[in-house]
Amino acid sequence: MRLSLPSKGRLAEDVMSFLAECGLRVHKPNPRQYEARIPALPEVFVLFQRPADIVVSVRDGSVAFGISGIDVIEEHKGNDDDVLILHDSLGFGQCTLTIAVPENWDDTFTLSDLRRKAALVNHPLRVATKYPELTRRFLDLHDIPHVLISAEGTLETAPAIGYADFISDLVSSGQTLRDNRLRPLKDGEVQPSQAALIANRQALKNDPQTLLIARHLLEFIEAHLRASENLMVTANMRGESAEVIAARMFEQSIIGGLQGPTISRVYVRDGNPDWYAVNIVVKRNVLFKAISELRSIGGSGVIVTPVAYIFEEEPPRYKAMLRALGIS
Repeated sequence: MRLSLPSKGRLAEDVMSFLAECGLRVHKPNPRQYEARIPALPEVFVLFQRPADIVVSVRDGSVAFGISGIDVIEEHKGNDDDVLILHDSLGFGQCTLTIAVPENWDDTFTLSDLRRKAALVNHPLRVATKYPELTRRFLDLHDIPHVLISAEGTLETAPAIGYADFISDLVSSGQTLRDNRLRPLKDGEVQPSQAALIANRQALKNDPQTLLIARHLLEFIEAHLRASENLMVTANMRGESAEVIAARMFEQSIIGGLQGPTISRVYVRDGNPDWYAVNIVVKRNVLFKAISELRSIGGSGVIVTPVAYIFEEEPPRYKAMLRALGIS
């Protein structure tokens, strides 16, 4: 069972860190080797390839699973539907394939202006890109006459040198474009991208073991991503009973928990029976409000801890995979 990962660069580093955080640490005894293992998944053999080669390997079935960018997946997956995206938002590697033009063109320049410019010069515009399939599809959709200029090196210099009118390239912060006096079109977003998990459709349909590994991967990835957005909050609170405290918590907007709070008696030294411990899971971005609400109804000694995993009854993306495969 093969899982292919990026072999070098920032994406490779981020993939290794992400899998380790998910409890799927990749053990690579020799940094020079292009193979490794995942101790938590002894059936899986890890290969390291270029992002584009990962997609091709999954497409032709020589590799069952892979992690690459959505931009590369859409560019190289082909039309035979053999590449199935299992998870399209792993949360890292974010960028956007974007049309960028020289900054001395009008600030309000749009795709419609590109179309008019091609008509004015009476010939197709030249676009330099490393993503010919996605770029062609996008420009055809917007009826912009064009000629694709293949480029392996730095694209940003193409308009300045004169071998292209504009470019289609990946943009994250946009600093490289600004350094080369280019500007992204406001309506020129070709393909938003981030890291994604893919699999070979036929392997999933024909091999129960591959399906089992897919579930294992999705279980841990989904549980980790869900947990990373949340925190566990514990507080002590006085009350006549657990039911009374729960009712007070449900009157607040944040501290009701995922399904409801967990409340248990605290056995204090003086024997007072009116102390309880409440446990809730809250979103990171509302933590301060949650603590304020707990204090407002008598909470004290608040403790906040990170959550490693939150497992659903069944991962939503696993259900989506089964539907895509036609498996009940």
